[in-house]
Amino acid sequence: MTTWLTYSMTALVVVLAGTALFFFTMTRGALLMRGAMGQLTHEAAHVYPIYSNMRLIRFVDYQPVIAAILLFQYSRLVSIITHGINQMDLRGKQALITSCAFGNVMPRVVEAAVKSGADKVVVADIIKNELDHAQRKLTQYGGQTVYVQDNAIGLKQPDASVSANVMFFLLHELPHHLKGEALKEAIRVLQPGGKLFLGEFHKPRSWVLRALSWTYFKVFEPYGLALWNTHDPVEMLHAMPGVTCERHVVFFGNFQVVVATKAS
Repeated sequence: MTTWLTYSMTALVVVLAGTALFFFTMTRGALLMRGAMGQLTHEAAHVYPIYSNMRLIRFVDYQPVIAAILLFQYSRLVSIITHGINQMDLRGKQALITSCAFGNVMPRVVEAAVKSGADKVVVADIIKNELDHAQRKLTQYGGQTVYVQDNAIGLKQPDASVSANVMFFLLHELPHHLKGEALKEAIRVLQPGGKLFLGEFHKPRSWVLRALSWTYFKVFEPYGLALWNTHDPVEMLHAMPGVTCERHVVFFGNFQVVVATKAS
């Protein structure tokens, strides 16, 4: 029994260490390598390989894996967003998903928008492979979805062109000087009375979770900790004229959904 337990624990440690090494290599490790090679000037230089390489996208994008990364709060966060969209009257209007996301958030958002009457849902992402991958998830909504290769900090969408905009766990991956630009663009494209739904990390109330989250960001997501203080999305959005916000926090404050409304 002791030998079996030892082997099991060793195998578990090896799997966890291998998983951590893989995600480090595909996230912060990639940024460090690009920085050392002077390749951080391209507009997509901050995008991790797991979001740009199609093989890696398909390898990582499994609902149980994505749910585990978000401490099994994924469905709850998406439900807050879809509930908000379901309360809107989108008849004859458009919705926007700013940047693709793993898991089932996009099918659920598109379903909610269509049920609320949206004529069209625009899916925008800077990476073509992400758009191709998203299109495979949304085949049943082929008549209601449009895919645009676009940059969140400089969207091609006209002013006041969409009534709902969803940004799901993008902000923490943007370099600090781009976070505010992405939020300004997200609000710019909203029609008066339109809503931005922003899913993100948040500073946990529990010191244990705070320590774990701090370690996670330091190791894997170097741009994420700024959301706790200097780049709090609610504070940045409140600084914009005519924008009001409400913040929903879940799992001891570890995650948040911000709903920002543009004045009518």
